[in-house]
Parts: sequence; C-alpha cells; structure tokens
Amino acid sequence: MNATTPDQQLMELLDRIAARDEAALKQLYDQTASRLYGLALRIVGNKEWAEDVLQDSFLGIWRNAGTYRDSLSPPLAWMGMLVRSRALDFLRRRRAERLHLNVPIEDMEELPQDPQAQGPMQLVEASEQAAVLHQCMQRLEDAQRQVVSLAYLKDLSHSELASYLKLPLGTVKTWMRRSLEQLRKCMARHV
Repeated sequence: MNATTPDQQLMELLDRIAARDEAALKQLYDQTASRLYGLALRIVGNKEWAEDVLQDSFLGIWRNAGTYRDSLSPPLAWMGMLVRSRALDFLRRRRAERLHLNVPIEDMEELPQDPQAQGPMQLVEASEQAAVLHQCMQRLEDAQRQVVSLAYLKDLSHSELASYLKLPLGTVKTWMRRSLEQLRKCMARHV
C-alpha cells in the first residue's frame, strides 16, 4: 500500500493545476482555504479583506503553480508566502487609496509622515533582505528548511512540529536552533 503524505498530495494537486486541471484547484481550495484564510485574516485584520486576499491568492496559485519547486519549500509554505505577499500588497493598496481619496494633490507634501510607514528605500531594503533570506534558506538541509518554514508559516511550537513531522522533540529543537544559527550567520554576511 502506497500512502502519500499531505505534502505529497498538495504537490500532486499543484502539478495538476499547472496542467490547468480545474478540479485540482477546487480540491486544493477545499484542503487549504481555511488555513490560508486564517493567515490572510491575521495580516489584514478584516474578514471581507481576507476573503479578497484569499481569492486573489488562489488566482495566483492557478497562474503560478508551474513555478512551484518542492526542493525550495513545502507546498503549504509556498502558498502561505503567496497569501502573505498578496495580503501585504492589499494593505499597501488600501493605504495608498485612502491617502489619495482624502488629500488633494497640492497638500501631499504637508502630510505628516507615519513613522511606521515604509518609504521606497525601506521597501527596497526589505525586498533585498527577503532575497538574501531566500538564498540563506536554500543553504539549509531539506529537513531543517522544512522545520523552519513550518514553524514560522504555520506558527507551530516545537512540540507541535515534532508531532506534525513525527520526530523526537529534541531533534526538532536541535534542528531549529542550528538552522536559526546558520540563517543568522548567513544573513550577517550579506548585511
């Protein structure tokens, strides 16, 4: 009997979606929408907005399923990154729309600057840091990369990770500690 893991099932669905199988997209939606919606809701903080982000994310999954590489991240982590990206884009658009609707163009210079707001330079730096983090993640062993991805994207504790991956708790803690240390050193070299 050939039992497939949840990740393998999701990878197979992504392969079918890349081949434009609409039934596979529906299956993927049924299996993952609640988790991805929860992530979107945590980021945008509004149920209607989270639904919009989720819909946009699944359009992105439909369009980009062919670019998914299982060697880079687990499928749910890849979809989570896509949702996170769409959610942050959504918030940026909403903020820009609010500013443009409420302020005449002549008064734009007079707007008080929000210390939390990211300017173009901060966005470029964040983008560069994301690229460096991606490169550093690739240097980790597959198992360690999976532990880190699951911990941060699914927000799992060490014990939840151990249970999910069917590994001893000590192994998970060791992998996590070593992985974060490797990432810290790798990121320090690029800063």
